[in-house]
Amino acid sequence: MMASPRRWISPFARIPKELEEVLRRGGVVIYPTETVYGLGGDPQHAAVIERIQNLKGRPVHKPFPLIVADREAVRHWVQWHRDPLDRIAERFWPGPLTLVLQAASNVPQGLQSAEGTVAVRVSAHPVATLMAKACGGALVATSANLSGEPPVSSPAELSRALLDAVDGLVDGGTLPPSPPSTLVAVTFHEEGFSWKVLRQGAVSAETLALFFQGENVAATMEDL
Repeated sequence: MMASPRRWISPFARIPKELEEVLRRGGVVIYPTETVYGLGGDPQHAAVIERIQNLKGRPVHKPFPLIVADREAVRHWVQWHRDPLDRIAERFWPGPLTLVLQAASNVPQGLQSAEGTVAVRVSAHPVATLMAKACGGALVATSANLSGEPPVSSPAELSRALLDAVDGLVDGGTLPPSPPSTLVAVTFHEEGFSWKVLRQGAVSAETLALFFQGENVAATMEDL
């Protein structure tokens, strides 16, 4: 019989020391978010990215999103345009909106798309935030399921193969029903900016359209 992975029970006011050490040495952990259970680790460890790709069976050309600790930490990972990004962040963060933005020059290639973008959000779940802080400001944030399988909202639904392969599980119990975060690409050009829904999720396209008040939008479905 396979040994059970380390398990930490949330909520907790401070990140457990053992969990912090696991993250700092490049471990991979399953954890709760405000939408579904996530799979992640420190994105500054190249081995973490490769390991999660292998665990999920995910193509190399599809980089992982990041949960960042706060709005200030986002600026380390993306090229930040105050207008409209400050307004978007003020309205939707912390929360289930992931922005796809041009990556900052220091971002490792393994985290960038072929177009040089990276996906980021500030989570409303305190566990995800604490873990991002323990990793220096950002945490890999892909759903805790094998590629092609649905996301899970309860530890009981997690794949046994995935549990056996990770370094631990932060058990937040059964999460309230929620779709994954909404994925929105924001592109800047001489005329201003445009935005596009890449994946519909917890924040509706209608809510975004009202917020942007008539900005051009082309909605498509694409699993990041």
